Amino acid sequence: MKANQHRYTVAALCRCLGISRHYAYYQCKTTTQKLIAHYADKILTIVKRSYQSYGSRRICIALQAGISVSRRYIARVMKSLSLVSKYTIKRYRGYQTANNSAVTANHLQRQFDVGSKQQIIVADLTYIRVNLCWNYLCVLLNLSNRQIAGYSVGQHKTADLVMSALSQIKQPLLSLHLFHSDRGKEFDNQLLDKCFDRFNIQRSLSKKEYPYDNAVAEAIFKSIKTEFVKGEKFMTNGELEQAFAAYAYWYNHKRLHSSLGYLPEVEFNKRLPFNFVV
Repeated sequence: MKANQHRYTVAALCRCLGISRHYAYYQCKTTTQKLIAHYADKILTIVKRSYQSYGSRRICIALQAGISVSRRYIARVMKSLSLVSKYTIKRYRGYQTANNSAVTANHLQRQFDVGSKQQIIVADLTYIRVNLCWNYLCVLLNLSNRQIAGYSVGQHKTADLVMSALSQIKQPLLSLHLFHSDRGKEFDNQLLDKCFDRFNIQRSLSKKEYPYDNAVAEAIFKSIKTEFVKGEKFMTNGELEQAFAAYAYWYNHKRLHSSLGYLPEVEFNKRLPFNFVV
């Protein structure tokens, strides 16, 4: 009946079928409710497993394994279940902090290429409230496959926090070509300099007050703050670290990345002509 609404009135169609308008509307409503009930559990499961970060686009892709359903329909089901993605309108707020005054240039030059053979790490830190105090999270991202290569959690924003994240990288440090970060003082330390010299890793720093020079790292922290932190409460540093370990595993193995053609990082890695250490 809906397919011909633009050609005939509902009353005319009902007369042709020999049914009342009330019965026709009742059947449409009943059919819609049955369809919503049929997919509601699947959609609800996907939303929960995605840390409530997936919208209709990613849910549609996640459902495509044997199920054909439109984004409009998924949005209707989500609305009926009061399911809303955590994502909101993007905002950027600048903060005045001490800057690294080193003369190191920006060798990355915003070349955020996916699938490059070069092993490039981009790094950044963010703050997360633990009980009544601010703790810090350092994340290292492999630029070529968008994998979280290492991370660390601590009470102080120092170079030791960065070194702890570096120690988690599974691949040999000698295989790294470039380490890029912003000009935070935690990246200006002799400890890091000795490490980079020892393993022949080129250093790269964003220009002062140019956040887009480290856009990929900024983007992952947008995801972390929205998907992982928002709505959660952490009472201890250990609780935060344990929870983020589970999130990092999901991010690397399950999350659908738009920059990787809506594939999980592990699946994208398998399709490359060369493989990274996972």
